Amino acid sequence: MGHKKVWHLREQILPHLLFWISCTACLTVLFTVGLPSYTIGFSLVMMLLPVHILYFYTVRNILIPKFLFKRRCVLLGISLVLIMSLCALLYRLIEIIFADPYLYEKLRRFNPTFKWKKIEGSFSQQLFNKQYMIHALEQSNSVVWIGLVIKFVGMWFERKQVALSSELNFLKAQIHPHFLFNTLNNLYSLTLNNSPNSPAVVLGLSEILRYMLYECNSDLVPLKRDIEIIKSYVTLEKIRYEDRLDLNLNISGDILNKSIAPLLMIPLIENAFKHGASEMTEDAWINIDLDVQGNRLKFKVSNGQPAKKANDSRSHFEKIGVSNVRKRLELIYPGSYTFTIYDEEDIYVAILEIILDSQLLPTVNKRDKHNDQINKVS
Repeated sequence: MGHKKVWHLREQILPHLLFWISCTACLTVLFTVGLPSYTIGFSLVMMLLPVHILYFYTVRNILIPKFLFKRRCVLLGISLVLIMSLCALLYRLIEIIFADPYLYEKLRRFNPTFKWKKIEGSFSQQLFNKQYMIHALEQSNSVVWIGLVIKFVGMWFERKQVALSSELNFLKAQIHPHFLFNTLNNLYSLTLNNSPNSPAVVLGLSEILRYMLYECNSDLVPLKRDIEIIKSYVTLEKIRYEDRLDLNLNISGDILNKSIAPLLMIPLIENAFKHGASEMTEDAWINIDLDVQGNRLKFKVSNGQPAKKANDSRSHFEKIGVSNVRKRLELIYPGSYTFTIYDEEDIYVAILEIILDSQLLPTVNKRDKHNDQINKVS
């Protein structure tokens, strides 16, 4: 537990440290332009850096959550003007008291005759000099808004990831009742005929449901396990159709140590049975081919189909399972898949090709981790 807390603190603190180190480096380079050494520029930055830090975290941790997130825009505007003015004033005070005398002293060492108009006059004259106050206002705002832009981009990305995860969960949830409804129909037809295969169907169905309920919660599962469920489903259908269906299942290539989004392939097989074999009175056939070469998976399901009715030309394409697969592919494998359907008069073919990129795994894990954190907060 202690290690988890330490790691959590690292994840929270490290990005902020990197941000401020980067800001310090950039400001040092900018401040050193026209100065004798980087040491002088770095010293000036370190004197003024507390103003940037105070400004940024006041806006980030207080004003945004308290006013922006609650849509209290008027109060947000007033607060921003106040904090902007106060930080510009503080920035100017540090310049007058620390930074300018330090810089003047260093420059005098290199040029004893050096004169600097900025430090002339009384304290109040320096403080309320319009030119230098505007300069202080500009300088004090140079970092905070870069940091806030980064924060807003991060928030947008996090919300996008949450929305993506929610949509994927919704699409996966659609598969469960759809598949269960079709399989229970099959079981019902067997029990009506008092088939001795009914117990085997129940056992096979329980294995598939266990996979759906307990193993499909993650975004990726072992390809080998997903194929096992496909085999179980095909076995159930073989029991139902017996010798009335010519069914071929071919699996080739290296399926070990590969991951895939769960339940992407079963809807296509289910579609072939429900809208192909079940509607044909004779010569029903289904061919299922799965080949994995390297990180490329090719999955092809072809089946015969009866002559279509005039108003049924797009019946397969519009089925829930197929449209669900399309949406999930676009969300999980954008630009890394092809999904082609050939819907002819007497044959229906679905071809799915996916690049099984292992780099998807850390992305998915990050999203899962982020969702867990949100659930804990809520």
